[in-house]
This record gives sequence, C-alpha cells and structure tokens, in this order.
Amino acid sequence: MDTTCVIAGGGPAGAVLGLLLARAGVDVTLLEKHADFLRDFRGDTIHPSTLQVLDEIGLAEAFHRLPHFEAHTMSVETDEGRVPIADLRRLPGKYRYIAFVPQWDFLDLVTGEARRYPNFRLLMNATVTDLVRDDGVVRGVRYRDEHGAEHEIRATLTVAADGRTSVLRQAAGLAPRRFGAPMDVVWFRLPREDGDPGQPFLRASAGELMVAIVRETHWQLAYVIPKGGFEALRAQGVGELRDRVRLLLPFLGGRVDELRSFDETGVLRVEVNRISRWHLPGLLLIGDAAHAMSPVFGVGINLAVQDAVATANIVGPALLRGRAPSALLARVQRRRRIPTVVVQTAQRLVQDRFIRPTLASRSVRTIPDLTRVPVVRSLLPRFIGLGVLPEHVRLPPRVKGSQQMDKEEATGDAVQ
Repeated sequence: MDTTCVIAGGGPAGAVLGLLLARAGVDVTLLEKHADFLRDFRGDTIHPSTLQVLDEIGLAEAFHRLPHFEAHTMSVETDEGRVPIADLRRLPGKYRYIAFVPQWDFLDLVTGEARRYPNFRLLMNATVTDLVRDDGVVRGVRYRDEHGAEHEIRATLTVAADGRTSVLRQAAGLAPRRFGAPMDVVWFRLPREDGDPGQPFLRASAGELMVAIVRETHWQLAYVIPKGGFEALRAQGVGELRDRVRLLLPFLGGRVDELRSFDETGVLRVEVNRISRWHLPGLLLIGDAAHAMSPVFGVGINLAVQDAVATANIVGPALLRGRAPSALLARVQRRRRIPTVVVQTAQRLVQDRFIRPTLASRSVRTIPDLTRVPVVRSLLPRFIGLGVLPEHVRLPPRVKGSQQMDKEEATGDAVQ
C-alpha cells in the first residue's frame, strides 16, 4: 500500500492532521493500534485555541452537540478558602471557556469527518512496529494487524504521532531529554449531584492535592501522589484512598464509598520531556512523541492539535505536489518548539515551586490571589486558553467530503 502521508497514532495530533490534509486533497493513511478510541481517565480538556480550530474547519457546531461541560473559571481551594486563578471569560474571541468532553467523542468526531473524504483511510488495530528506510530516507512504516500479519505502507512523509512512548521515535534513534516530575496522578470517577460546586478546581491541603473536574453526570478526580507512590498507596488499601478523598472533598459524603477498588482507577505516570530534533528526512514527530507534557494547566491535547495545524499549514502545500522537503519539516519544529519550551518551563516551575513542596509538607504555602494584578489577570487566561502561539488553519480545502456533496445534491433537488 502506498500513500502520500502516513500518520502513526490516532490521538488528537494524528487525527486532526489527518483531517486537515485530507480536506486539502492529500492522500492520507492514519494508523491506530487500538480497535476503538475508548480510553478513559484522561483530562479531556479542549481549550479555546482548539475550539477555534474546530470553528475554522466547520466542526464547532457538531462538537458542541457532544455531551460536554464548559468551565469558565479556574481556582484553588485551600483549607482557608478559595483562591481564583484565571477567569477565561476575559478572553477575546468567541470561545471563552474550556470544554470537557470524553476524548473518544472528540476523536470519533474528527476521524468521522475525515472519513468523508475519499483520499483518507483509517486503519484500526494497526500496531506500528518499525520505519521503512531507503538510502537514509524514511519511506513509510511497517505495522502488524489484528491477526498478527505484517504489512508495509510506503509514503512521501511519515508522521510519528504515537504518543510519549513512541515506537517510531525509538526506531529513529531519537531519545528525549527528560526533565522529571515530582508527581504521578491517580484518576477515578465519583457521582455528581445537584448542589455540588459548579466549576472545576484544585483542592490543596497539607501534603495533599486533588483536581476535581466537573462532567455532566460525574466528577472526574485526579489525586496527585508523589512520583512512584502508587504501589505504596495501593498497599494501604482503597479505604485509605477513600479517607483522603473524604478529607479533601467532604461534600461528596457517602458517594466516596462507590470507589470500591483500585481496579476503578487509572494511573498517569507523569513525565516532562522533549526531543532536540523533531525530524529526519521523510519523518516528522509531533505531539507527545516530540514533547511529553505535564498535566499542569491541562494543555497537552491542545499543544498536540496546534502541532498538527502548523504541520498542515507548512508541509501541506508541498505534500500536494508529492514532496516533503526537510527544510519544511525543520520549519515546523522551529515554529512549535518555542511554545513547547515556554509551556514546559511554566509547568516545571509550578511543579517545583508548588506541587513538590505541597506534597512534601505538613502545610500549604500561602497562595497569592494573582488575579488582583492587572497584567496577570489579563495574561494568565490567554496563556491557559490560547497558548503561546495559537495556530489557525491556513491550508484551504480542495476536496469535497461526502456530507458536503450530499448537501449540494439536496440543495439542487430543492431548487428543481
């Protein structure tokens, strides 16, 4: 099988890139190793920068029909009270909130739209195993299907969007620089009821941190633990975890007892890293394959989407001519490296100055109300909601999707 662009990894970066290239007329094959997108225990945050991208490609209305929750403010709840962090209603533009939506719904929406284009192929149960090389140039990938059969796809450009444990990154011999993190995160759900807090927040107490995310029918909770501490927590039993949740979130009351075992939790091993070189001839790495992000600020999905948009804008026109010059791949890295470095630096600062000492101490350091500072009140929502260098879709659509053709046929029938 041959294609113009083969993308490994059906996460946000790979799915959005596949759609943008397909609608422009590029022949695209997207490989996803799982049978579906049903993975849980994610932050699932879609920030205004990504909502704007969806708007620019005509998917904002369909996105907002998905079950979702809109968060307009961010705050920290301490034993002494609430400290506001950011008010996204101060943002410019149409989207002044973070949308929480199950990531599988988001990916189904994006890939479903991409499938409307005849030049897009999505292969599920396709586990990428290696790169195909000719004379030092990457020419595609090898993958294994659900039956264990080996296949090869040759392509002008190979994009590694296969996450922070990227197989293709390892195959290319590109090792990331690791910056470390003081914590891991235990994800789980508990029911939500009328009268509960109406916006997500971070709960901070002596030696304890909990992120509470509002969903339509439940709370998605992220209990922050010291790095490598999950086995010790598990050894204490789920009753200990329930006691800590009750202490931090007393409004949950008896609902805490619905967390019956650690089988109902998921663990995120937090890592912050990035590679110094995102590309080789014929190969480009984006998203977590190029830079694993801390969950601080919840911007990982959105940086991945921004990488995808920049890639489509910069490399897409050349791919339409069947080319992927290394100079353009390097240009993608130059453009997206700055936002990555800035965000990771801010994440590491929060980890070192707030998360590490809070987890290690018997008291919580005083958290200043930075929203009283005009510059911070203005810039922090932009940083969280829009990012350092928000991308906009510049690659024009050149191929009609089946839905568009159906609409045109229906319009023609109505006119007749």
